Amino acid sequence: MAELTNKELKKQEDFNEEIIPHLDALYNFGLRLTSDPNDAEDLVQDTIVKAYRFFSSYEKGTNAKAWLFRILKNSYINNYRKKSKKPQQVDYDEVSTFYETIRAERTDTSDLEDKMFRELIDDELSNALDNIPEDFRTVVLLCDVEDFTYEEIANMLDVPIGTIRSRLHRGRNLLKAELMDYAAKRGYAGD
Repeated sequence: MAELTNKELKKQEDFNEEIIPHLDALYNFGLRLTSDPNDAEDLVQDTIVKAYRFFSSYEKGTNAKAWLFRILKNSYINNYRKKSKKPQQVDYDEVSTFYETIRAERTDTSDLEDKMFRELIDDELSNALDNIPEDFRTVVLLCDVEDFTYEEIANMLDVPIGTIRSRLHRGRNLLKAELMDYAAKRGYAGD
């Protein structure tokens, strides 16, 4: 086995320092896009492979998280939309094994999962988010949950800032409409 050169070692060190801290956020965003833990893991793995391969194009000290989210979103568009057009196939053995082992394999998560699932957010709320169209859901998640700026989101999604503002406004309104019944059931008065 050949030893790594100093340049390769430095690349690995820089990569670990800049990229690895964002894995949980990447996974949680991937999970919101795919709604499937296995697909989210595959998406993150694909993102990390691409990020490492093209790490030389990343400017150290810039917003690594935004760079990674853009790679993840592009990977999702390229890979998972194609998959979604195929009929869904389920292997019973895989499903039963997954549910038996998921608790044992669970890892610490970042703030996104905490916000989405642990702060009194139940299935209705999660479903409401899932029910808004993907373009709007993505912008709402990136802005309101991940705290990216409009400029960062526009860069990640390759759309003008005005489109981001429009999608965010419409996404929030769609989410609000989805949640009106939810709020009424819990005793919150509407406007």
